[in-house]
Amino acid sequence: MTSALDHAPDTARPGAGARTLTELLALRCEGRPDGTAYVFLRNGEEPEESLTYGQLAAAADARAGLLAARGLAGHSAVLMYPSGLEFVRTLLGCMRAKVAAAPVQAPRKLTDIERIRRIAHDAGTTTVLTETSLRRDLEERFGDLEDLLGLTVLDTAELAPADGGPVPVEAPGPQDVALLQYTSGSTGDPKGVVVTHANFLANAAETDALWPCAPDGTVVNWLPLFHDMGMLFGVVMPLWAGIPSYLMTPAAFIRRPARWLEAVARFRGTHAAAPSFAYELCAREAAEGRADRVGDLSSWRVAANGAEPVRWHVVREFTEAFAAHGFRPEAMCPGYGLAENTLKATGSDQDREPTAVCLSAAGLREGRAETVAAGTPGAVPVTSSGRTVAGTEVRIVDPGTGRLCPPGGIGEIWVDGPCVAAGYLGRPEASEETFRARVKDAAGRPESGRTHLRTGDLGFVHAGELHVVGRLKDLIIHQGRNYYPQDIELSAEASSSGLHPNCAAAFAVDDDGKERLVLAVEADGRTVRAHGATALRERIARAVHDQHRLPADTVLLVRRGALPKTSSGKVQRGATRALYEDGRLSDLADRPADRR
Repeated sequence: MTSALDHAPDTARPGAGARTLTELLALRCEGRPDGTAYVFLRNGEEPEESLTYGQLAAAADARAGLLAARGLAGHSAVLMYPSGLEFVRTLLGCMRAKVAAAPVQAPRKLTDIERIRRIAHDAGTTTVLTETSLRRDLEERFGDLEDLLGLTVLDTAELAPADGGPVPVEAPGPQDVALLQYTSGSTGDPKGVVVTHANFLANAAETDALWPCAPDGTVVNWLPLFHDMGMLFGVVMPLWAGIPSYLMTPAAFIRRPARWLEAVARFRGTHAAAPSFAYELCAREAAEGRADRVGDLSSWRVAANGAEPVRWHVVREFTEAFAAHGFRPEAMCPGYGLAENTLKATGSDQDREPTAVCLSAAGLREGRAETVAAGTPGAVPVTSSGRTVAGTEVRIVDPGTGRLCPPGGIGEIWVDGPCVAAGYLGRPEASEETFRARVKDAAGRPESGRTHLRTGDLGFVHAGELHVVGRLKDLIIHQGRNYYPQDIELSAEASSSGLHPNCAAAFAVDDDGKERLVLAVEADGRTVRAHGATALRERIARAVHDQHRLPADTVLLVRRGALPKTSSGKVQRGATRALYEDGRLSDLADRPADRR
């Protein structure tokens, strides 16, 4: 799949004259210093605090002065903040002082503390930047832990210079590190993706070319800001386009998903992004009568849907559920991206409805994208993730041979373009393998000069658009056939009305040389009591067998929240498999009834 040159970035766009994010902020200050940049919504509803471009620039300079005074300029630091304006101020301050910032999730449990310590070690720093309430909470709950020894926790709100005077540091350049984006995987050591200022601006330009932000645009974001999708859509894109961004915490969304849509309606949001499961939660809110406070959604132009394979039934259910609220089908824009490409790689055009192709399930199991008519028994709908823009190109490659797949073939997605990050921090071998792969010709000779990012994702191109089918490492092979875990998980989740979206993990384990399929499914006590644990497990196994002709050798019912998930909410199959193999997944069916 080649670049869509007719969608090349417009050099007249507002952010096109900047080379770094700090230059971009300076441009905003020159044009509209009193313009609203970011607004934080208390409880995800009412504005609590706002920042103009002028206020943000002054705060960023003040924090840069603090960092320079501490000797951190040109080094790195961990950023540990809730999703709010202090995160934005400190992030821009780090960039201004050429401090490579590594954002992390605020810790909720002991394993989070260990992850922060490992990230700090990998980033080569002992400094953790945070804000007052989180620092106090950290000290009260975890202050005596061995994992925190050796880390210096600084409260930027208390320590920043009051006058915001001149910053004695060199301004960053396009190839300087703007961010260390640590991957979400929970097994092994964390890997920091080195994202440069040039990467960020290229991704913003491509995203704006695909989903233009008009001067009257507004972003509404609940995604965590330390995550690549939340960072791009909640912080970078609004700054690039010069439009306000309304921020809420992920917790406000999770507690009541309809809050997000209410905010879109109240503040006339034009751009908002989320993974597929979030749209599914909102559709369920509507189906259960809990979305009656959602207002007019006709302002919504781009509902970006990515960060995981986009489920076609979710696209249809959300669109139909909120059509009465003015949501237009063409506003739903599935896309594909990953941190190693800064974020977006492909996306669907905002001026047409999303599409899907129906594939033969048998063909999928054999690694072929064989199209069939809708309604054909065993047909599997695969949502289009759209196309590339500007200088980015996607190629489908056989992961075993490194050769291009034939047209319509399923293979690993390889990406090339200006958004591809510089590599993994301090990991030359892993960077060479992942970021500098070369396509081979029929004789096995690698292409000269040109390199690609190996995404680890499987997909195919149909009618010039990318369709993603799953993760290479998560592929389940049974009797020589390929099965994609998200399809199995969807069947499990749909088998009983009390089960929730994004609540299952399917994976294979080796049992004396024989591969067995294991399904771990989250269920609350009410659902288990209503159906009976044994009957619920049998119903899940039967649904998987009927739809995939695949035996579910083991079905575990686990409590809600027991499955490990990434910061964007995706179930981590590898981590779930590790818990299972270590005997750390407790089956609800084995508990006494009064404890469910």
